[in-house]
Amino acid sequence: MPYKQLGAYIKSRIAVSDKDLNIILSHFKPLDRDKNDLLLSAGQTSQNSYFVDKGCLRIYYINEEGKDVTRYIAFENQFATALVSFITKMPSTEYIQVIEKSELLYISHEDFTHLMEIVPQWREFYCSYLEKAYVNNTNRLMSFTTMGALERYTQLLKINPTIVKRLPNKIVASYINISQETLSRLKSKVLI
Repeated sequence: MPYKQLGAYIKSRIAVSDKDLNIILSHFKPLDRDKNDLLLSAGQTSQNSYFVDKGCLRIYYINEEGKDVTRYIAFENQFATALVSFITKMPSTEYIQVIEKSELLYISHEDFTHLMEIVPQWREFYCSYLEKAYVNNTNRLMSFTTMGALERYTQLLKINPTIVKRLPNKIVASYINISQETLSRLKSKVLI
C-alpha cells in the first residue's frame, strides 16, 4: 500500500499525530507512469512534488553543449521535484523523467502550501526536506570541483551504490559528470 510507505517515511522525519498524518496523506494522489515518461519538461512550471513508492525518477537539464546532466535521482522512499521552479513558480530549466516503471504519489504545490497552514508539523517536514536538498546539492557541487573522476565514482559507490547497480551507464556518467568511456574504464578497475 503506497500510502503506508509514505506515512512511515513522514513519521520517520517528524512527530505527527495519526489524525494529522491522515490529513497529510489525503492531499497525495496516486500516479503510475511508464519508463521514459516525462513528468516535467523545461519551460513548464513545476506544480507537483513526487514521492517514489516504487521505481525511479531523475531530474536533469541540458547543458550548453546540448548534453543532458543528471542533477538528482530518486528511488523508493524519496521525494523528487524541480525544486527551484516549485518554490519560485517560474518555468523550470529541468526535466523530470521516469527511469523505471514507477508507482508514485504526488502533491500539488497548492496542497503542499495549504498543508503548511493547517498542519504545523508539515512546515517542519518541508524545512527538513530543504536542508537535505541543500546539503546534497552542495556536496555534489563540491565533488565536481575538488575530486577527480575516480574519487567521484568511488564516493558514489559508497554513498549510493544503487545508482550504479540499477541505472544505465549513460545516466550514471551524467550524474557524476564524466564521459561514458571514463565510467567504463573506472568500472573495470573498481569492483562493486
